[in-house]
Amino acid sequence: MLYWLLFETLFPHISPLRVVGYSTFRTAFASLTALFLCVALGPWLIRKLREFEIGQHIREEGPRSHHKKAGTPTMGGILIIVSVVVPTLLWANLRNQYVWMALFGLVAFGASGFWDDYTKIRRARNLGLTARRKLALQILASMVIGFWLLLLHAAGHYSTAMNVPFFKQLRPDLLIDRFLDNPLTYPLAFVFFYAFLAFVLVGASNAVNLTDGLDGLAIGLMIIAAGAMTVLTYVSGHAVLASYLDIVRLPGASELTIFCGALTGASIGFLWYNSHPAQIFMGDVGSLSLGGSLGVVAVLIKQELLLPFIGGVYVIEALSVILQVGSFKLRGKRIFKMAPLHHHFEALGWQEAKIITRFWIAGLVMALFALTTLKLR
Repeated sequence: MLYWLLFETLFPHISPLRVVGYSTFRTAFASLTALFLCVALGPWLIRKLREFEIGQHIREEGPRSHHKKAGTPTMGGILIIVSVVVPTLLWANLRNQYVWMALFGLVAFGASGFWDDYTKIRRARNLGLTARRKLALQILASMVIGFWLLLLHAAGHYSTAMNVPFFKQLRPDLLIDRFLDNPLTYPLAFVFFYAFLAFVLVGASNAVNLTDGLDGLAIGLMIIAAGAMTVLTYVSGHAVLASYLDIVRLPGASELTIFCGALTGASIGFLWYNSHPAQIFMGDVGSLSLGGSLGVVAVLIKQELLLPFIGGVYVIEALSVILQVGSFKLRGKRIFKMAPLHHHFEALGWQEAKIITRFWIAGLVMALFALTTLKLR
């Protein structure tokens, strides 16, 4: 909205407004706007959640130290979503479809999380939607995004080829050519495309959800991941930098930089209230929306294979749960004292603040490594 007003409408008459045309300028202001909104609205939302008695229910089998957190206001992810959507609408070029797709991913995955949180509050237990129903909602959102991407691909505005870390010339296409050449196997190409897309989006969404177990852990890692995505979206939309780094260029991807900047700013603002000891929890509405939007951006800029490095700690946390459940079902034995991994370290006697800080450090190292792969090719 402000982009249209300041740049497209007023710039021809007021030359200094030329600066609004630069995505770097708008990214900075979108980030600051998101930060301001989150910090300003935080106390009001915390007060309202307390008035409506929307508090966190703690699992009985969880760490005993967490029982004192029962009743802490939850569903704070609503604050994050608002703090991302508003600055993006203000500062991004709303003619860009990638912006709308990123916003859709944020809201759609957030809606499934909201339903889950609401069910927990209504039942007054830490049991929301069944895993099958929650997964179905996430897959549905992924299918909508997949169909949207195929429409853009048909119009020549989206490439289904992927960047591969460390390799310049290797760019596998999700729509497998040999399947498309044969009418009998033609549908297999689209089945593979949708399956891979759902795996990335649902996996990213649930990985953040599983990591959200300690005060500030998931949101602190999101600051790092969203910051790395801000860099990646900028270079992916920059003709000179994309050519220099030899990555798939997506014209218009620079507008996603505004979205990622707002995501970073909103995460910083939420950490103000979510840091240990937390005044508010993001809930599933926050964790699922953040993970889903991160996955959507990765798919749009063709960095699906780099996403596990950018969100490395999220991936490790999710793998710890998969390994724990698989080991217990197959062998009747646990690998970790408790899963996800951060609970294992709690059981070992680590202080919560130490676990959070060390996981942040690990996340920063992995994100920096992911960025170095742009040149190490």
